Amino acid sequence: MPETEKPLFGHPWIFIRGVPSLTFLPPEGPSEVAFAGRSNVGKSSLINALVGQKGLARTSNTPGRTQELNYFVPDGYSGEGSDLPPMAIVDMPGYGYAQAPKEQVDKWTKLVFDYLRGRATLKRVYVLIDSRHGIKKNDEDVLTLLDKAAVSYQLVLTKTDKIKAPAVPKLLAETADKIRKRPAAYPAVLSTSSEKGDGLDDLRQAIAETVGIVNWK
Repeated sequence: MPETEKPLFGHPWIFIRGVPSLTFLPPEGPSEVAFAGRSNVGKSSLINALVGQKGLARTSNTPGRTQELNYFVPDGYSGEGSDLPPMAIVDMPGYGYAQAPKEQVDKWTKLVFDYLRGRATLKRVYVLIDSRHGIKKNDEDVLTLLDKAAVSYQLVLTKTDKIKAPAVPKLLAETADKIRKRPAAYPAVLSTSSEKGDGLDDLRQAIAETVGIVNWK
């Protein structure tokens, strides 16, 4: 099939821009979904697995390496008129790290929260939760801010290959119960393993439905 007609997640994706402040945001155009989570929750690894490209989003063992809003889109679009990409993925700076200077932490935090409150094309935030640790206090703080900003979000458990398989359904149910009364939370919780590929199609389907793409496979 023609290059621009390849399935959404079978299409090559490219990095188009790092955004250190809101003045560098791309013009609002295609729908955006953003990925948030504590540092080292596996955000970059999940994005890479989602689009099937190992080196797209940078991964690191150093907490706080992702210091900008990083934009990714399917390749082959000029960015103008009918050639706008169908959607963009935004990799947000990890939160909850302690090794960076407080001034930098505050700057990155302000960038993220200003983006969440003011981006009309942002359709949903996928908040990643390490399945080995569950929802922590800094996760709850972010969920509360998303609730206050009325930004739709959905929780995604990561690294489920690191826990025993029978524990996954119980963890999904417990996590869903914890967010049941949160006004901006999507009720269904997803589980994934970037390493094993578990749950990736469920996440792809969720994203496609969120941005209104029917034929994503």
